[in-house]
Amino acid sequence: MTGKVVATFNVGSSSLKLAAYRATPAGGLGPRLLRAEIDGLPGAPKLSAVAEDSARARTFLASADISDLELSVLAPRLIMAIELALDQPLAAVGHRVVQGGMHSHTSQAATPQLIAQLTSLAPLAPDHQPYNLAAIRALNAARPDLPQTVSFDTAFHRTQPRIAQLYALPRALTDSGMMRYGYHGLSYAHIARRLPEQFPAHRLARTLALHLGSGSSLCAILDGQSISTSMGFSALSGVPMATRCGDIDPGLLLYLMSERHMSLDDVSLMLRKQSGLLGVSGISGDLRQLEASGTAEADEAIALYIYRIVRECGSHISALGGIDALVFTGGVGENSALVRSGIVAGLAWAGINIEAEANRQGKRVLSPGGAPVSVFVLPADEESEIARDCLALL
Repeated sequence: MTGKVVATFNVGSSSLKLAAYRATPAGGLGPRLLRAEIDGLPGAPKLSAVAEDSARARTFLASADISDLELSVLAPRLIMAIELALDQPLAAVGHRVVQGGMHSHTSQAATPQLIAQLTSLAPLAPDHQPYNLAAIRALNAARPDLPQTVSFDTAFHRTQPRIAQLYALPRALTDSGMMRYGYHGLSYAHIARRLPEQFPAHRLARTLALHLGSGSSLCAILDGQSISTSMGFSALSGVPMATRCGDIDPGLLLYLMSERHMSLDDVSLMLRKQSGLLGVSGISGDLRQLEASGTAEADEAIALYIYRIVRECGSHISALGGIDALVFTGGVGENSALVRSGIVAGLAWAGINIEAEANRQGKRVLSPGGAPVSVFVLPADEESEIARDCLALL
C-alpha cells in the first residue's frame, strides 16, 4: 500500500469507534480503508469491523485483542491491529475531544500542554472527556513517536454570534467560561460539508440539522456555519436523550438538594444516567426497545422526546429566519421512521412534509419533489472530519 495512512479514535463511555484513511498524493483525505467499533462498554464489549477489502477486516478482527478494556492497554493494541490489517505503519492518529474550551476554534496537535488544559475541562463533559484524553495518553506512552491530533466537538459552534453563546449570568462568570459551548460539532461539520456536495440542486442556506442518538442535539446552520444549537455549557442540556434529562428548571435541582436532601453526586447520576428515555419509560434508553415494547410508559417517553424536539426546532428555525432544509443524522435520526414522522408532523406549520414510503425505507431524500423544505437523512461521519483535520495538520 502506498501513501500515508492515518487512524482516528472516537472514544466514549460506552463505545469506541476507529477508522483508517489513506491520504491523497496532495495530502488530503482519501478513501476509508477500515472502520471498526467496540459497542457495549464496559460490561458487554462487542467488536465489529468493515472494509471494502473483507480480508483486511478479518485480519483486524483476528489481531485486535480486547480482553483488557483499560485504555492504557486497549488503545495501543488497537493501533497495532490496524497496522497489521493495513500492513503499513500509521503516519498519525486523530482523536475526537468533546470539550475544547472558549478559544479552541480549530484542530490542534496533542501536546502535553494542550492535554493538561483539556483535562481541566473534564467536569463539563464527564461522560466523554476523560475517555477521550485517556486514549491520547495511552498512545503517548506506548508510541511516543506517533503524532497525535485532536478535533473538538465544540469548535464548529464558535462561529455563533456572541449573543447566542451567552447565559444571563453575572458578567464575571461569563468571562470565566460559563457560556453555551454546544456539542456534536464534528457531526454538524460533516453535514455542512457533505450536504452541498450530495444535493447541489437543493436550497440549503438555512439548514436545521438534528443529531439524534444516545446523545441528541439540534444545530441551526446558516450558509455552512453554526448560528445556534440546543446544547449549552454541558452535554446535559437541550432535548431529552437516552439517559440524559435535557433542559430542566434549575429550581428543581435546588429543591432536590435542599428539600429531598439528594447529594451532589446523586443529582449528577440522576441527570446523566437515570433520566431521558430511560427515566420516563422505566424500561430502557434505547429507542429501539421502546418502540418494540408497546407499553404506555414507553409510548409516553417517545412522545415526550418528539414533542421536545419539535419545540426546539421552532426555536432554531426562528434563529435561521426560516428553513430551507431539515437533516436527520445519528443512530435514531437515521433509523427511526417513527421519530422522523413524528417530528415532521409537528413541523407542518413550517411547510415541512415527507413521503411516507420514502421515510419507511429510510431513503436519503424524504421530501417530495418541489417541496418548499427539503428533508434529508445523512449518515453521521465524525471520523472523516477527524481524519481530514489530522491530515491538514500533518
